[in-house]
Amino acid sequence: MSASKRVLIAEDSSVIQNLARKILEFQNYDITAVKNGEQVLQILDKEDFSILLLDINMPLMDGMECVRRVRALPDSKKASLPIVAITGNAKNYTEEEFKTAGFNDVLVKPLNFDRLVEVVNQLTD
Repeated sequence: MSASKRVLIAEDSSVIQNLARKILEFQNYDITAVKNGEQVLQILDKEDFSILLLDINMPLMDGMECVRRVRALPDSKKASLPIVAITGNAKNYTEEEFKTAGFNDVLVKPLNFDRLVEVVNQLTD
């Protein structure tokens, strides 16, 4: 696996952010982490990523709004970026709602880190 696979994690929980970072860095991913959806849009404006892991409940801009904004970006490469929802409230949304919003997959908290690695590997290959 090349070290050029870049993961953008948007997660307001430092604990989850740090655990995901360590696990994915161990898999040779290059990790950038932010705390909210507004920061996602700011960094996507300047940089390219292989995948976006997006918490649903974040301050300023939640994951559902953020995924819609990413899908609407004028840069088609960035607009088609694989995006995985991370949620502790999966019951608040149906699988169909996640798909309609633009997510490629959903990971439910507490995170299963084997599943995290599996999903990230699948969507970045």
